Amino acid sequence: MTAMLKISGLQVNYGGIQAVKGIDLEVRQGELVTLIGANGAGKTTTMKAITGLKPFSAGNIEFIGEPVRGVPTHELLKRGLAMVPEGRGIFARMTILENMQMGAYLRRDRNGIKADIERMFGFFPRLQERASQLAGTLSGGEQQMLAMARAILSRPKLLLLDEPSMGLSPIMVERIFEVVREISKEGITVLLVEQNARLALQAANRGYVMDSGLITMQGDAKTMLDDPKVRAAYLGE
Repeated sequence: MTAMLKISGLQVNYGGIQAVKGIDLEVRQGELVTLIGANGAGKTTTMKAITGLKPFSAGNIEFIGEPVRGVPTHELLKRGLAMVPEGRGIFARMTILENMQMGAYLRRDRNGIKADIERMFGFFPRLQERASQLAGTLSGGEQQMLAMARAILSRPKLLLLDEPSMGLSPIMVERIFEVVREISKEGITVLLVEQNARLALQAANRGYVMDSGLITMQGDAKTMLDDPKVRAAYLGE
């Protein structure tokens, strides 16, 4: 499998603090890879560096074989790199349907867009029920559904999900992860940053553990689920 995303020696600074300290990470085409770790480990900073939202001081990031350094975020989206950020970032004063249409604004295939919106309504029936409602009136879980639907409508080659379960009810978390597994099966490559290590590793093909700006462990996700160190540190066992 070819590498969709290849990170080597990545270093990112915040002021005088080195938040990411020279990490290597790879996501191959068709994989669902998760990056787990405690709060402040450097996971979100890594995501921001990949998408061009945070400049990095050293190392290299390649998306489909091309370096991302200096490439604007909107240009990376055109190339097929989409992110659902922590905090969701929906357009509160637009309706649910308008938010979803914004996800497809680079596309010209009207019939394809329409079919994809119907597919997202199939994934998330609640969005269909509230299609004409302003997105700002939705619950946190519904906003998360909308943010994911909007990103998928851009037809990404690689989808970055930053803490999709944060602050959601257990039922909503279960639904979000069902959809993550579903889109992965459909062939969208996914990099998932998640604090719920158990669910993330159950869904993923491979996992990386990040701690204090470093990758401290990596491997097959199912193997990591059984690893005593991972269980003690991240699964509360």
